[in-house]
Amino acid sequence: QVQLVESGGGLVQPGGSLRLSCAASGTIVRINTMGWYRQAAGKERELVARDYSDGGLTYADSVKGRFTISRDYTKNTVYLQMNSLKPEDTAVYYCTADVVTYMDYREYDFWGKGTQVTVSS
Repeated sequence: QVQLVESGGGLVQPGGSLRLSCAASGTIVRINTMGWYRQAAGKERELVARDYSDGGLTYADSVKGRFTISRDYTKNTVYLQMNSLKPEDTAVYYCTADVVTYMDYREYDFWGKGTQVTVSS
């Protein structure tokens, strides 16, 4: 089994910064794509950023230039540096990973439980 554990959420004032972390552990052969999604109250979950194992990156238009996704392959960890935060960034942020496991050497999509980010003065 594979677990994803997010950390780094909290309350921050508009214009501030936060850094989210997500560490994957368990029966991992290889992690392909890792990414972040978010879900604000009353809204659907949306993509924030994805980091592909071939080096490609994807960002939602709403966070381009403000958020940066990065990975530490040695630690099976993905980060989301969030700068110039706005009240509309308030949401639960979820980590996701496409993992090849020792169970059957197939790729599965795993999700963390989420971490709350609140941007408010």
